[in-house]
Amino acid sequence: MPSALMQQLKETAEYIQAQYPHTPKTGIILGSGLGNFTSEINIEKEIPYTDLPHFPVSTVVGHSGKLILGELNGAKVVVMAGRFHFYEGYSPLQVSYPVRVMKMLGVETLLLSNAAGGVQAGFKVGDLMIIKDHISLFTINPLLGPNEEELGTRFPDMSEPYNKALIAKAREVGQRLGYNLKEGVYTGVTGPTFETHAEYRLIKAIGGDAVGMSTVQEVIVAIHAGMKVFAVSVITDLGIRDDDTSIITHEEVLAAAKDAEPKLTALFKEMVS
Repeated sequence: MPSALMQQLKETAEYIQAQYPHTPKTGIILGSGLGNFTSEINIEKEIPYTDLPHFPVSTVVGHSGKLILGELNGAKVVVMAGRFHFYEGYSPLQVSYPVRVMKMLGVETLLLSNAAGGVQAGFKVGDLMIIKDHISLFTINPLLGPNEEELGTRFPDMSEPYNKALIAKAREVGQRLGYNLKEGVYTGVTGPTFETHAEYRLIKAIGGDAVGMSTVQEVIVAIHAGMKVFAVSVITDLGIRDDDTSIITHEEVLAAAKDAEPKLTALFKEMVS
């Protein structure tokens, strides 16, 4: 007898497959302000999250809230235009639910993007940072509770959450496109508040190069499911800065993400192909 979660996942996947018979091998999750990426896709099917059984719904400005299926650079893809966050009131299980649906659709490689605050000295707004590793100490692990053996092992290894071969490929692509890609460690926090100055200093002290309110729970579930993962942060604000009186707003984050979007789009297109 399948568990309630497995039954829900099956129903969501079957609903999508009834409308889209192809098997996407690549899944993409877009971060805040990065929804225009979808204009590059030969869209074959769009499904609003509100139509998907058991699917959460995006509530944040900058996340459009639809599942897009189609072709990008000759490859079949499934794209989440809008993700879910713990700070919206969703459980870690709900935040990561779409990743498991992607797995059931046949996805083998997951590409993620996010808007993040820069912590590493020398970062500037608009930089793209390849995520080499992450720190998840400040977020709730989405695998807490009974393990779904059909999805993965009880104790998944996290020594390589971000696939080294995909990172090497991204370096090649970035060099070819003339991009100055940064690399670093992403620190996941719950939000929705932006960090205090003391928190930024703590994140820097423990080895974080950027900080954001997403990605980590999705990546843990993807690794649990046996996917290969590649992720990029768009540096949309600077946490370590000289002017301690400056403030960060969500509107500025969205604007910075939009400005960096063409570079991220070009990088992801090459990664997919």
